[in-house]
Amino acid sequence: MQNQITSLFHIQYPIIQAGMVWCSGWRLAAAVSNAGGLGIIGAGSMYPDVLREHIRRCKQATPNPFAVNVPLLYPNMEQVMEILVEENVKIVFTSAGNPATWTSQLKQNGMTVVHVIANTKFALKAQQAGVDAVVAEGFEAGGHNGREETTTLCLVPMIKQALSIPVIAAGGIASGKAMLAAFALGADAVQIGSAFAVAEESSAHPNFKDKIIAAMEGDTKLRMKKLVPVRLLKNEFADAVAQAEASGASTEELAALLGRARAKLGMFEGNMEEGELEIGQVSAMLSEIKPAATILQEIWTAFLAEKERLSALAF
Repeated sequence: MQNQITSLFHIQYPIIQAGMVWCSGWRLAAAVSNAGGLGIIGAGSMYPDVLREHIRRCKQATPNPFAVNVPLLYPNMEQVMEILVEENVKIVFTSAGNPATWTSQLKQNGMTVVHVIANTKFALKAQQAGVDAVVAEGFEAGGHNGREETTTLCLVPMIKQALSIPVIAAGGIASGKAMLAAFALGADAVQIGSAFAVAEESSAHPNFKDKIIAAMEGDTKLRMKKLVPVRLLKNEFADAVAQAEASGASTEELAALLGRARAKLGMFEGNMEEGELEIGQVSAMLSEIKPAATILQEIWTAFLAEKERLSALAF
């Protein structure tokens, strides 16, 4: 399949693995890229020297394009950007910040830049900043989310109508049927997080993977709205956040409850009660840990089969 996104990234399939903290190191990114998608290293959980190592290992593990996701509000941003230039990274996904701050500099160094957004206002700002594409991430998605709580079904067509650059749909997509639905809404590709979080190559702790595939409908909620909204899987920490929010806790009180390294404690170190467990609503549909290449190929095969099935229907 060739379209604007596959041509932009020089990939075989319009399937992109999300850059997830504590889940998407070089092994996962390389596996997805080797399978024909676009793998992404999630820089948000990495010190600069660790990021450099992951970039170099990924280059050794795949001859195919891969990207790095950079949350722009994180510290050490100047050092991170220097590493991207020095290591000749070709594709950068930015999120959680103003794309106007770094996009022109990245593009001056020959990089393709994509920005993650959750509403039309910031999509237009990203396009004005000169990004090559946007990820339209709906309310269903795991991790940090939009305050507007706009679902993928509503967000993608609105963003597609507002922009002239390609749109990548994200949030609630873990199957070929969901991928086809995203294309019907106008998406040029899909970004998939939760399904790859449970891949064999994911750096997530085995306890976290097991908890994801055991998740049921309603087991995730959007929390921390006074800080940065984040979708969390239910556990003791998420319950404590819910109670604090219900009692009117201040931003400072929520920040104190969150503390430091809470996400690492859960997703990477495997503490399933006290850790922060970021995952999407679609976790309720996941039931097995598989190689990343198998996940990608199953989604693509189901996408083609569903496309064929719908084409054969007599309306």
